[in-house]
Amino acid sequence: MIKRPVAALALAAVVSAPAALALPAQASAAPAASAKPAPAASAKPAAARVDCAKVKCIALTFDDGPGPYTARLLDTLKKHKAKATFFLVGKRVEERRKLARRIAREGHEIGNHSYSHQSLPALPDFELTEELSRTQDVLRRAIGRRPRLMRPPYGHTDARVRAAAGELGLAQVLWTGTTLDWSLRDTRKIGDTVLRLARPNGVILMHDVVPQTVKAIPRVLRELKKRGYHLVTVSALAGPGRLTPGASFPR
Repeated sequence: MIKRPVAALALAAVVSAPAALALPAQASAAPAASAKPAPAASAKPAAARVDCAKVKCIALTFDDGPGPYTARLLDTLKKHKAKATFFLVGKRVEERRKLARRIAREGHEIGNHSYSHQSLPALPDFELTEELSRTQDVLRRAIGRRPRLMRPPYGHTDARVRAAAGELGLAQVLWTGTTLDWSLRDTRKIGDTVLRLARPNGVILMHDVVPQTVKAIPRVLRELKKRGYHLVTVSALAGPGRLTPGASFPR
């Protein structure tokens, strides 16, 4: 179930908070002794490397999965030859490891969205680090590698969060526009909002756990391509040297 967070921190006035997750209580941080990391998921190479310094690019990003509608979204992205970035919740990856592996295998980018979707600045240092490090380990076991990107739940962040991310080799990724799809719950309105927010080098926030969002994506992709956009991952959009550990993008 998705709901608004109870308390908004300072940054929430600047960036709109996405939907909260009703996740089970966190279990022991220690992974099972028998758990072995999966072989690294081999992404299919793009037909041609896109240079977003020269062409019109946009990054569509999806938070809070993998969920029950993620496979349908992947089918749509594949049909339209579009790439996206998925910020995954550790608890949900444990429930759908094969789906996380499919995301990576099909050439999309995966980022860390914490283990249980808590507001990170509200946590003490140890718990903050644990939310990120545990998800890094979960993803390593699922897809064979640790991500280089993270997005803080609700967009709540501060210097402590960025420092903790940096220590784990993670760059922080926020957004240039949020659809508030978890609130709209209307396919047409969500699609219209994405198209209104679209701009060159934009990073658009959506949620693949919202079924109306997944239904809106075919029209969104068709229209963005008509406008001349290349649908790329966050790393492709940022370009070399910008997503260093502890950095925040877009600035």
